[in-house]
Amino acid sequence: MSPATLSLLALLAVILLSLTSRINVGILAVALAFPVGVYAAGWKPDVVLGLFPSSLFLTLAGVTLLFGIAQENGTLGVLARRGVRGCGGTPALLPPLFFGLACGLSMIGPGAIAASALLAPLAMSAGITAGVPPFLMALMVANGGNAGNLSPFSAVGVIVQAQMHKAGLPHNDWSIFAANFVAHALVAAAAYLLFGGIKLLRAPRVDPGIEDRTPLGGRQWFTLGVLVVWIAGVVVFKINPGLSAFAGAAILIMARAAEDHSAVAAVPWSVLLMVSGVSVLVGVLEKTGGMDLFSSLLARIATPGTVNGAMAFVTGLISTYSSTSGVVYPAFLPMVPGLVEKLGGGNPLEVALSINVGAAIVDVSPLSTIGALCIAGLPKGGDGPRLFRQMLLWGLSMILVGALFCQLFIRFFVP
Repeated sequence: MSPATLSLLALLAVILLSLTSRINVGILAVALAFPVGVYAAGWKPDVVLGLFPSSLFLTLAGVTLLFGIAQENGTLGVLARRGVRGCGGTPALLPPLFFGLACGLSMIGPGAIAASALLAPLAMSAGITAGVPPFLMALMVANGGNAGNLSPFSAVGVIVQAQMHKAGLPHNDWSIFAANFVAHALVAAAAYLLFGGIKLLRAPRVDPGIEDRTPLGGRQWFTLGVLVVWIAGVVVFKINPGLSAFAGAAILIMARAAEDHSAVAAVPWSVLLMVSGVSVLVGVLEKTGGMDLFSSLLARIATPGTVNGAMAFVTGLISTYSSTSGVVYPAFLPMVPGLVEKLGGGNPLEVALSINVGAAIVDVSPLSTIGALCIAGLPKGGDGPRLFRQMLLWGLSMILVGALFCQLFIRFFVP
């Protein structure tokens, strides 16, 4: 059996176990990546070690450490309670509120990853305070961030526009944004109705308690100041969120705003292991050609009449385990004209928009940075493995949802 086939089978085994077992699948993923890479593919161990997602790990560790400090010293708790109080104590308003905040922040420049990093910890904490299911809050932040991610002003939007130019499809900036926004807004609305929104509409107002009336202490004000400076650095000056979060955490620890041992303990290491371990196996899958094998098999079913849905399906599948902006968009958008020519039919702009939407709508998966940040934002004591399984299943289902949306509706966004 070829290394590509073995790596694909290994990933399928990890996915199935993540849905049926409580084992940390990151451990299993690394355990399977080792024999497939070293013995089946014949690589040196250093090649497998080099697939560790150091950038993702540092981003998750830095952001969760910084917000872990804010949680441990009570800053996030006060902000969460005041956030609930700002909604009039109405839990039903929190999910759409955070969808709008994530969308707006993503749209003005930093993109969905930065928006999720900034908002996920606060959203998850506020949701638990108000009795909103963590799964619903995670979907609101992830879909909200993605809804604004392809605006003409965002970092990812600029990448897409450049690739569209390469494909000979310039000057379609607002069509790109509109198709992506509508898809994510519809999915978020469906999630709201399916996962507790109706119940929340009937729920009584929440009393966040008397603590929100107590003035912030010195440590909390200092923590809030550091968070504001960090947010400004990420949004305005495009500073790396993970590395700058380590700097902010170091300042807070040295200023005795938190103890280092409690800050480190607040980091959800099991979640980081889960996401990073699976990423190593995905790297093996890509490097052995397993992903190409799978996508090639699926791409053969495309016809001029089904190409929109088929391309959304294929790119959504790949994006579930790979970088949307760093891999899917640069690889697939420039090939649109040639693909349409080989198929003997199809609208190039419709195909390109289908790639954009199909690849983005699955990014709530915990295998993506956005989904991982939402899970990492879960407060201490939350059920991380359960949320991981929920978001993984939802992300995988979005492969089909994105394909259906593009097949049926993407033509309406072509001017």
